[in-house]
Amino acid sequence: MGGLPDRASWQTIQGNAHGLSRSHGAPRVCCNLTELHPPCSTVSLSSLSDSHATARLAGLLDSAMDAIITVDAAQTIVLYNRAAGRIFGWPAKEVLGQPMALLLPERFRDGHHRHISQFASTGVTSRRMGDGTVIHGRRADGSEFPLEASISQLHTDDGPLFTVILRDVTERVRAQEELSAFAAQANTIREQEKTRVARELHDELAQSLTALKMDAIWLRDHLPTGLPDMASKLDDMLAMLDASVAATRRIAADLRPLMLDDLGLVAAIEWLAQNFTQRTKVPCQLQMDDALELHEPYATAVFRIVQESLANVAKHANASTVVVQLDRTPGRVAVAVRDNGAGFDTEAARPAASLGLLGVRERAQLLKGHATITSAPGEGTTVSAELPVRESGDAA
Repeated sequence: MGGLPDRASWQTIQGNAHGLSRSHGAPRVCCNLTELHPPCSTVSLSSLSDSHATARLAGLLDSAMDAIITVDAAQTIVLYNRAAGRIFGWPAKEVLGQPMALLLPERFRDGHHRHISQFASTGVTSRRMGDGTVIHGRRADGSEFPLEASISQLHTDDGPLFTVILRDVTERVRAQEELSAFAAQANTIREQEKTRVARELHDELAQSLTALKMDAIWLRDHLPTGLPDMASKLDDMLAMLDASVAATRRIAADLRPLMLDDLGLVAAIEWLAQNFTQRTKVPCQLQMDDALELHEPYATAVFRIVQESLANVAKHANASTVVVQLDRTPGRVAVAVRDNGAGFDTEAARPAASLGLLGVRERAQLLKGHATITSAPGEGTTVSAELPVRESGDAA
C-alpha cells in the first residue's frame, strides 16, 4: 500500500472518496469535485494509497486560496481545484479534459504553448509567484484578467505533468495603475513647477543682476581719478555679479532648459551634450534626426533620461567617449546612452544614494515604457529606454 497508485486505482473525491469509473477510457466527471483526470497524476506520498488519504489531499487542494491547475504533456487539464473554478468561472465538469487554451486569451495561447514546451525541455521558467510577472487569463464570460503564476513539473510513468498555481491580482494591478497615474501626474506638476521657477530665475533674477552689473560698470567708468580703493571694490563687485548671473542661468537651465520649450528636444539634447563635454572634456557624439519632434510628456522624459545618464557617466564612468542615440518610429521612441568607461556589475548591490539609474527606470515606467542598463566591469555601460508614444491627436 506504500507504492504509487496505478491508473485504474486513482479516485475522484466528492466529500467522501468515491471510485473513479471509466467508460470507454474516459473518466467519469462528478460535479463539485476535485478530480484527478485522467488518473495519471502522481504524488509521491505513500499515504495516498487509500481513499481516506486521497480524500484528505483533495480537501487540501480545494481549501487552497489560489487556483491549482495541472495539465499533461498535451496541455490537457487533468486537475482543477475549487479556487480555479471560482476565479475562472468555469465548473470543473466543463474544464477537465479540455485544453489549457480554454482559460487563456487567444492572443496569448501560442506564447503559453512555447513557454510550457521550453519549460519541459529546460526546466527553466520566468514565471514565479511574487516576482512581479503578470499573465492574463480568460473567464467563462470571455473577460480577461491579470494573474500571477508559478509553474512546476513532475515526471511520471505516464509522462510529465505541469502544475500551475495561479493568483488573481486584479485588485493589485488596478492599485498599481492608479499609483502610476498619480505618480505621472505628480511628475507633470513637478516639471511645471520647475519650468515656472526656471523662467522666474531667467527673466527676473538674471535680468535684475544684469541691470546691477550695467550700473556698476557705469559707476566704474564715471569714477573720479585718485580713488583706487573704490575702483578695486567696483571691480570685485563686477566679478561677483558676473558669477551670480552665470550661476543663476546655470541653475535655471538645470531646473528646466528653456530651449526645450522654445526650440524643441533636438536643440535641448545638443545643449546637454555641449555642456557635458565642456564640463568633463569627454566628447559626446549625437546620433539623431535633426527633424525629430516629440510632444509632452515624452520630450521631457527623453531629455531627463539623457540628462541623468550623462550625469551618471560624469560621476562614475571615467569614459573617454559617449554616444547618445535617439530613434523615433511611429508609436515609439528609443533612446540609448553608451560609454566606454569602467562599467560595473549590474548584479552587485548599489549604494543607497545612487538614484540616477533608478530615476531613468522610473521615468520610463511612468509612461508605460521600460529601461534597461547593460554593463560589465571594464566594458562600459549602455542605458537604453523605449517609450510607447501616443500621438498628440489620439484619445487618452
